[in-house]
Amino acid sequence: MNPKIHLLFILFLCFSQSVIGQTKTEITQNPNITFTTSDGVPLFLKVNGKGEVCIFVHGGPGAWSKSFEEFGGNALEDKLTMCYYDQRGCGRSGSPADNNYSMDRMIDDIEEIRAHLKTDKVFVIGHSFGGILATKYAEKYPQHVKGLILLNATLDINDSLLNQIAFMDKTLGKDFPVQGKDSILNTFFEAKQETKKADLEYKMLSDNRANVEKLDSIDNSEKRNSSFAQNALSGPLYFNDFTKGTASIKVPTLIISGTKDNNIGPEHYRLFKFPNQEVKIINGGHILYYEQNKEFKNTIQKFVQKVK
Repeated sequence: MNPKIHLLFILFLCFSQSVIGQTKTEITQNPNITFTTSDGVPLFLKVNGKGEVCIFVHGGPGAWSKSFEEFGGNALEDKLTMCYYDQRGCGRSGSPADNNYSMDRMIDDIEEIRAHLKTDKVFVIGHSFGGILATKYAEKYPQHVKGLILLNATLDINDSLLNQIAFMDKTLGKDFPVQGKDSILNTFFEAKQETKKADLEYKMLSDNRANVEKLDSIDNSEKRNSSFAQNALSGPLYFNDFTKGTASIKVPTLIISGTKDNNIGPEHYRLFKFPNQEVKIINGGHILYYEQNKEFKNTIQKFVQKVK
């Protein structure tokens, strides 16, 4: 993998219903299955829990759902039927023969999973980079979204990169100047290399090195597909500012942000303008679902109870 693509690949890694009228969901529990999309791509899918259906959209680009599930996300399963899938070209899923990683194709994968589950409306959680896909899904298929949950999510990668650069400036006591939008990536790569040399990369996710090491142990537990990261980051599509479209997305939206999320930016959520949004600020970094698991769980379950 190209070194620059690899660096951006780890940028947002988490270290990145029933039919209308029913209140309970009856979905067969099937811990590990392969779901094949309409264009023939095998996706890893795991369904577990009880209650309203919730599809988890992981970050990256190019991460997987395993770390969220095993590192605290499964705490939601006592009140939600959680659907963990690995995006095409990610984790335990296959890759498209035609390298189709377009936005429409990525969000249609989510829609096909919803249809496969025979569920009319779902909750959708987007973590980190997954916030972009979850938000675009809610924009295209609002009729199938009961609620959108953005957890430590970015909707503008460039803004989050600028936040990371500023944090690394402060952490290293150095100045990595950004001359303009076109220089953001190169400046980020330079600062990232210096942060790695100083053995301080873990601070992008948490103040607690041991917690990041636990997360790494899950991420390194088996070989993962990374073709989405390699392909999606070669063009400008996912670097667009998706905050601009939030004002037109009217589904109920919960935004969860960490006071010390140096990966996304602790103030990044202020750019979101969903008409029907509520914001919960939790004291912590990018892996709130582990480090503040109880508050994370209670916040989501309260939101689900209110809007279901």
